[in-house]
Amino acid sequence: MIRVIAGMLLLLTGLLSGCGSTPGRVAVYQNEGFEANETFSRLFDASAEATCEAARRTLLSQGYLPTTVKPDFISASKHFQPESEVHVQIAFNVVCAPEGRLGKLSTVYVNAIQDRYVLKKNPNSATVGVSAIGSVSIPLTPSEDSLVKVASETIPAGPFYDRFFALMQRNLAHHEDEQ
Repeated sequence: MIRVIAGMLLLLTGLLSGCGSTPGRVAVYQNEGFEANETFSRLFDASAEATCEAARRTLLSQGYLPTTVKPDFISASKHFQPESEVHVQIAFNVVCAPEGRLGKLSTVYVNAIQDRYVLKKNPNSATVGVSAIGSVSIPLTPSEDSLVKVASETIPAGPFYDRFFALMQRNLAHHEDEQ
């Protein structure tokens, strides 16, 4: 009997010590490499104002709605509905910084954040209790649905931004031809 109790205590101690030593999660920022080839920027042979105008035209041409437009900063967003109860929003931020003393070069810094929402159904109903029958649930109005944010992430550097910068370069060249 004592051996059984001792064995159970040993097993319980082992189980409890296992609960306390869960493997540590790596913080998200630990994966940030700050690699030179993973940049969210490009150098352009034009003024900061001209590059931001090209960025604005690029975003407009792809259906993005500008929310903030300044000579050196643009914010724009676009909405998608890939599934019936899923909504995705991409928010673009563009900063145009002059380079050098003459201001004929500029670096454009871009990031895009993708937010994902799902439809949450909130049915409205009332419960009426009648002693002879029990309780009956009666819907009062149609359900009130709401979007709930379930994910948010910065779109990683790569082809997405490469396509943006390529179209921006084309818009910049077209804009310079007009002047």
